[in-house]
Amino acid sequence: MPYVLLALSFLLGAIPFGLLIARKKGVDILSVGSGNIGATNVWRALGPGPGSIVLLLDILKGAVPAFLGKMLLQDDSWSFGLGLTAVLGHSLSPFLKFKGGKGIATGCGALLGSNPLVGGLCLAVFGIMLSITRFVSLSSICAVLTLAVLGFLLKLPTFVATSYAVMCLLIIFKHKDNLKRLANGTERKFNAKGGDVVHYEHPASKRPDRT
Repeated sequence: MPYVLLALSFLLGAIPFGLLIARKKGVDILSVGSGNIGATNVWRALGPGPGSIVLLLDILKGAVPAFLGKMLLQDDSWSFGLGLTAVLGHSLSPFLKFKGGKGIATGCGALLGSNPLVGGLCLAVFGIMLSITRFVSLSSICAVLTLAVLGFLLKLPTFVATSYAVMCLLIIFKHKDNLKRLANGTERKFNAKGGDVVHYEHPASKRPDRT
């Protein structure tokens, strides 16, 4: 059963909800803004309604496998392992030629489903940093750095603490372009109203980097 759950977790994480929801609105999210399928880019392109839906679905992609792992397998390591597998599916989706989102929302879901205390603390760090800086990318990086530290401070099982560090590195790597923009002062701040793009259909050209 555990290995079947791993496969299902990866496939669930791989579903590009941002792409599908934006497409229903006539928008090719891969060719808009950052070209990312995550909730932030959908929020900026289509507004808080679609953005919130994508955010919730991406969180559930991580939370459901982690929660099922905790309930069915009664093991914290398997619980977060299943959630982490969903994050990998989200970031390396076979439906997008093994590209995908940055994994923040799905990673948050994995934490909330496997260890609500750690998930809540990381979410609090994200919220505080976002309210201060209004940079989603910087807030996300601060949250995952907190995660990596908590894994060892709380003396969690070795597999779990190591997995936290792995997820931290994966998410920071996925934010490499954001780090460059933060360094040169061109990173965009978060606008809660969003709606930068009203309608976008049949683009003449697409960005080469869709991750």
